[in-house]
Amino acid sequence: MTVLTARPPPATPITKPCDHPPVRLSLKPPGPPSGLLDGAWWPRSRDLTRELPALTDLLDPLWGRITRITVNPTHWPVVPRKVPVNGHVVKVGWFLQEQDPHQLLVLSYRVGRWDLLIIPPETGAAAAGRLMADACDPRIVRTGSALIADELDRHPAAPAEADPPARTQAEAWETEGGAMAAPVGTVGGR
Repeated sequence: MTVLTARPPPATPITKPCDHPPVRLSLKPPGPPSGLLDGAWWPRSRDLTRELPALTDLLDPLWGRITRITVNPTHWPVVPRKVPVNGHVVKVGWFLQEQDPHQLLVLSYRVGRWDLLIIPPETGAAAAGRLMADACDPRIVRTGSALIADELDRHPAAPAEADPPARTQAEAWETEGGAMAAPVGTVGGR
């Protein structure tokens, strides 16, 4: 029988790599409030359930505990009612008519509210950089949608590559290893 009289040293905690890349965010410098926007956020997808926790986790230490976020659902396939964020829950709401579809409203009990430009995830890096700079410029007094429209007017998007032609359900089934039943009256048919 073996008796242990000393405890082994604690295991080094393994930090699992973050499953979400860094948040792409720019904020106005501290100072008197000016303009309509307080910064810009460039999410990597249109999945709010995945994107909002990382954003809120970053903003909590800067602005106090974030308690509520609102969006316009126009560009979001799903708007969750709540998202878990580092030990607390943030309520998510939406306003279809009242809120600019390119803006995110962030609320904190302690400090107040902020309006962020939402840069569409599919935006190129150069355009996103210009939009982030414009949203943080205290001299620019524009809404999120106005900034996006200005960017498209100044720098029209390059035409996207043509999508491959859509496959029929039968073509997809055949190319993915399935086999369709032969029509009646043909070899193998009924």
